[in-house]
Amino acid sequence: MLYRFQIELSDVDRGVYESLDFRVAQHPSETYPYMLSRVLAFCLTYQEGLEFTPGGLGDPDAPALRKLGHLNSIDVWIEIGNPSARKLHKAGKSAKEVLVFTYKNPEVLLSEIRGSDVHRANELQISAFDAKFLDVLGDKVEKNNRWSLLVQQGQLDLTIDDQTYSGEVSKVTL
Repeated sequence: MLYRFQIELSDVDRGVYESLDFRVAQHPSETYPYMLSRVLAFCLTYQEGLEFTPGGLGDPDAPALRKLGHLNSIDVWIEIGNPSARKLHKAGKSAKEVLVFTYKNPEVLLSEIRGSDVHRANELQISAFDAKFLDVLGDKVEKNNRWSLLVQQGQLDLTIDDQTYSGEVSKVTL
């Protein structure tokens, strides 16, 4: 299924104010929390050149989102959920910056990272979404979505039509 998102982004934390218009293909095996984590991760890290990886979930070795740099090197590698330590090790060796946005229990991810040899593990930037927030949003997703997203001090206020839904994204440290 292909979804269109038109999002008025006001990220006060980063000083980013953009009108985003993009499409997201939902893989048949992909849950709403995973897809919505990809959408929100795109908004929370938005910068020129950021893209959903063309292979998507069909390429298990590719990031969910990326920003390519000079000579097609990967400047930013973004993972969703609880990626394996092996994949994070590869990401740490391949990209300048590695971010993870999880909607699952972050302790499971942290435990795997601590128990493995992940390249530059101390530089990983891990953020956790409130799973209940994503569940509520999952019920609101339509083929065409017009949203307003306000980000301030880790608080997400997402307005759909005239209704505002609030959730948090918290930084997780190793």
